[in-house]
Amino acid sequence: MHRPSSIMLQKEPPPTVTIQNVRPQVDCGRYAVKRELGDSLRVTADIFKEGHDKIAVILKLRRCGDEAWTESEMVFVDNDMWAGELALPELGCHEYTIMAYPDVFATWHDEMSKKVAAGLDVAIELEEGRQLFEQARANASQERDHFDMIHLQLERLTDQNSISTLILGNDVSSLMVRHRPRVHASELQSPLPLQVDRVSARYASWYEMFPRSTGTTERESGTLHDVVRRLPDIQAMGFDVLYFTPIHPIGRTNRKGKNNSLNPQPNDPGVPYAIGNEHGGHDAIEPSLGTLDDFRTLVMEAEKYGMEIALDLAIQASPNHPWAAEHPEWFHIRPDGSIKFAENPPKKYEDIYPINFNSEDWQGLWNELKRVVLFWVDHGVKTFRVDNPHTKPFIFWEWLIGEVLRDHPDVIFLSEAFTRPKVMKTLAKVGFAQSYSYFTWRNFKQEIIDYFTELTQSDVVDYMRANLFPNTHDILPYILQQGARPAFKMRLALATTLSSVYGIYSGYELCENTPVPGKEEYLNSEKYEYKVWDWDRPGNIIEYVTHLNRIRREHPALQEYENLRFYFAEDPNCLCYGKATPDRSDIVLIVVNLDPFQTHETKFQFPVEEFGLQEGEQFLVTELITGQSFFWSSGLQHVRLDPNWEPAMIYSIKRWAHVDYVETCG
Repeated sequence: MHRPSSIMLQKEPPPTVTIQNVRPQVDCGRYAVKRELGDSLRVTADIFKEGHDKIAVILKLRRCGDEAWTESEMVFVDNDMWAGELALPELGCHEYTIMAYPDVFATWHDEMSKKVAAGLDVAIELEEGRQLFEQARANASQERDHFDMIHLQLERLTDQNSISTLILGNDVSSLMVRHRPRVHASELQSPLPLQVDRVSARYASWYEMFPRSTGTTERESGTLHDVVRRLPDIQAMGFDVLYFTPIHPIGRTNRKGKNNSLNPQPNDPGVPYAIGNEHGGHDAIEPSLGTLDDFRTLVMEAEKYGMEIALDLAIQASPNHPWAAEHPEWFHIRPDGSIKFAENPPKKYEDIYPINFNSEDWQGLWNELKRVVLFWVDHGVKTFRVDNPHTKPFIFWEWLIGEVLRDHPDVIFLSEAFTRPKVMKTLAKVGFAQSYSYFTWRNFKQEIIDYFTELTQSDVVDYMRANLFPNTHDILPYILQQGARPAFKMRLALATTLSSVYGIYSGYELCENTPVPGKEEYLNSEKYEYKVWDWDRPGNIIEYVTHLNRIRREHPALQEYENLRFYFAEDPNCLCYGKATPDRSDIVLIVVNLDPFQTHETKFQFPVEEFGLQEGEQFLVTELITGQSFFWSSGLQHVRLDPNWEPAMIYSIKRWAHVDYVETCG
């Protein structure tokens, strides 16, 4: 492609440094790269110019709307690749770019060093150096101490005998690097976007529940006060995000009965996703649950237990929603003038109206939905699980999330979209901090390896964080139906260690798995009825859930997302993988039996050299579920996994120090 002829109209010659293959970036900068607060942004690029002159490369970062940039010198890696890194101390929208320009001082320094070492006459080069120092002195005029130091060196730059000491000094070089002239600089055509989220976008443990199922009386709704009474138990299991299905008033027209029946009984509560009645819509609370004051109290009580409340954002309405009367244009109008109810053939949802995003009053609709989200943000909600976002325009989500994050950068949106891969990824790109994933149906070894390698080791990691739910209120996978308690433990071990963010739907800890025959759905689902749970039910895995969440809290390696690596395990039913912190101070190795029906034994290979250990060197291993400790001196190990006892082993690996051995043996 030819450069435009207008280049000849420029007064100054064009920049000649080439910048290519900048990483990370998402779709050539169309969407933001995602990172977390306290993390760092590492950028690489291929950067070069003609000839042999040295170049300087600067990584620049700033908050959106700011004038000033934070800068960091990028360093040469190999084969014209450069790398740089900057800390991320603030939430919100940022942008970054790369500036590269001829480093005339480094080129002069290199040539002078060689010529002085060879004993050549450098009188002309000496004068060139004086000019460079004069430029640097002028650039340092706002930093008096630097100005004085450069001025002093300039006075010393008088003859060849002084050059060797001068140009080889680190202090002088660092000053000149700081104040060298930045001329003929190349820069990215446009800065690249970056979104910095809370750490809980990457590391969190979610617990989903129906607030109305916290009561103790059959066929009566639990209340928000009952939820408060459940907080200690949920916190004790180790969860920090408490996610509610919709808590809004429930429609009465075409209300569904037990097991999705079209003939509800008078005391059937209806489906919470049929939002809206005479008590209000998306900014109101179902009266049987309580009041807005009760909700505010719940939010504050949850904070005392180190938890936050996440709400379900379901953009749809019952026929009784105030919108249906006040804004019928926001819905799909059929030829006979009626409003079209929701369908996903052959399923029908007669109690729900979908929203028409092509409405003539689309701007009014969008602003109302923004108002609803901000209403709940003002009431202490910082996390939203969004129902079926793939059925709404992507451009709407990009606008809405951007509008919310502009003033509330700590808000997190989770995309509930079990849909086509490219659609799921695009939702992540347009702003969703977390995404549901296909983990729910990835049961076999190679498909798990392939899927999670893509999620954590490809460019997908720059914009999509998979929140692993082994079940949801809509989905009871066949593996849980058929594998019973061993499958619940096995799938939980995978969810808590494959990703740093995961969640379960309440009842999972009770191994609830009674299905609708032939379907991946719960029989007698609490979507359609009140439930009273026995939280001490025999066969529960509450202790196991608690233990795994404790392991996650105590091991920073499990709190990172992109550090997942898979290792060799001989048996095709056994999966081996590990995670480690960058400094290798915390190394966790996991081996899981993926077969909930049979015991399997396998050899597995822990790559000791990858973690700075030597073959034959003893290192201490603690199995974190059983608490047993022992020595390994080789990467090749053997394990037997009985799904009815422990379907997974989680090993903490540490280098064995002699002083610890002496103290232990006392």
